[in-house]
Amino acid sequence: MNMNAYVAGVGMTSFGRMMDRSMKSTAAEAVLAALADAGLDKEDVQAAWMSNAAAGVLTGQECIRGEVVLRGIGMGGLPVVNVENACASASTAFNQACAMVSAGVYDVVLACGVEKMYFEDKAKVFGAFMGAVDVEQLQAILAGLQKSAAASGATEASKSAGQNRSMFMDIYAAAARNHMERYGTTAAHFAMVSAKNSYHGSLNPRAQFREALTVEQVLASPMIAEPLTRPMCSPIGDGAAAVVIVSERKMRELGLARPVRVASSVLRSGWDHAPGADGLSEVCSREAFEESGLGPEDLSLAEVHDASAPAEIIAYESIGLCGKGEGGRLVADGDTRLGGRIPVSTSGGLLRKGHPIGATGIAQIVEITEQLQGRSGARQVEGARAGLCHNGGGNIGADAAAQCVTILVAG
Repeated sequence: MNMNAYVAGVGMTSFGRMMDRSMKSTAAEAVLAALADAGLDKEDVQAAWMSNAAAGVLTGQECIRGEVVLRGIGMGGLPVVNVENACASASTAFNQACAMVSAGVYDVVLACGVEKMYFEDKAKVFGAFMGAVDVEQLQAILAGLQKSAAASGATEASKSAGQNRSMFMDIYAAAARNHMERYGTTAAHFAMVSAKNSYHGSLNPRAQFREALTVEQVLASPMIAEPLTRPMCSPIGDGAAAVVIVSERKMRELGLARPVRVASSVLRSGWDHAPGADGLSEVCSREAFEESGLGPEDLSLAEVHDASAPAEIIAYESIGLCGKGEGGRLVADGDTRLGGRIPVSTSGGLLRKGHPIGATGIAQIVEITEQLQGRSGARQVEGARAGLCHNGGGNIGADAAAQCVTILVAG
């Protein structure tokens, strides 16, 4: 839908391994930071959309996750909507919050995403991802992944999916092998994405991993599921991100010095489509561009769902930064690196900033907002005027289960 909403303030914790911190603690930090950034008080918030994906499985906190978080910092009495939509949970919360402001229902709302994923029981953590596919088809999905791996001689990808890693790495690995076979993309191209994002992450004080890696180091790292080495796979993580969204009327009343407008936000679920036909990312991106009146050529930067390095290359193509099969060349030419034509994943992306799944979509909004306001420090994109966030979640059939594409503009 066409939006009439503005980002008034953002807040975000560092992402990483936080064994001594709870979901309530990290979410509170992000929410209070976003309110302070907006210059607003807790009492100014009229409604909240709170996103989390895995607490029910990992901590047993079901049903009232958002209310628990907000009551912990003295925010009660307001409508709270709990949002769960796999890795697209936070962008879904943002989308719905913006829609209600655009509809004129509220003037000041909060959207927050939080995830606590580091626990001693790793199998339980990876098992949480099993619920992001059709569980009635789970055994058939795992068998299909093993068959695909065996057919291509991928020995590591033929075993242990969902046990010592997220099964989604095997789904991404299968997509990567298909892209390589179809377009001639190489493992070196994927390594270039990881190396680029590691450089961006080294400049981001909130990133989970700050070490800059070379292409050679990425390729020489332990194999997870062919062709994906460890730095080509996003990590689990703990963290939270929040944003305060206001109406145009409230934006003017507050006199925001550097307003960021939500030009468009498109949320869709996947469907069964023919192989090779436009899928969820293509349709959502096209609709977001149409609603915003912008095109790919107007973007200053983008944050994409690089849960794996191949996923970033595929995203280049699906959101229109290049043609089909040209994603490998785009990263090889340096176009998506800071200083390039269209920097992508300037935060370090999911690969290096981290991927606490219920927080990721709003963390992307935080990155683009700060870039458009010129406050990203060493990783600032010069003259940034428009940015795109691409956040997907779950998997059904040959596509994501949920997708949200949002375009933000300065002014």
